[in-house]
Amino acid sequence: MKPNLKACGQAMVTAMVNAVLAVALMLLVEFAISGTFQIPEPYLWAGVLIWLVIFAGQFWRQRHLCKSGQSTSKTTDPTHRAT
Repeated sequence: MKPNLKACGQAMVTAMVNAVLAVALMLLVEFAISGTFQIPEPYLWAGVLIWLVIFAGQFWRQRHLCKSGQSTSKTTDPTHRAT
């Protein structure tokens, strides 16, 4: 259960950062075109969709990395050094 929580946290942070950056870029382009800072509703929905897609992909990736990291640490002896 702990690898899932760790993966969820890391995926959530990554997805949030990417979604905020995507919405900020959309707003910057909107400002460049129209000259006003209006936040159209589709931009917010696009940000939510971006967050959801990135969260799903990152959660799967982070969970896989956490599980593979645990399995290798359990199978190798930390006191034995490879030469």
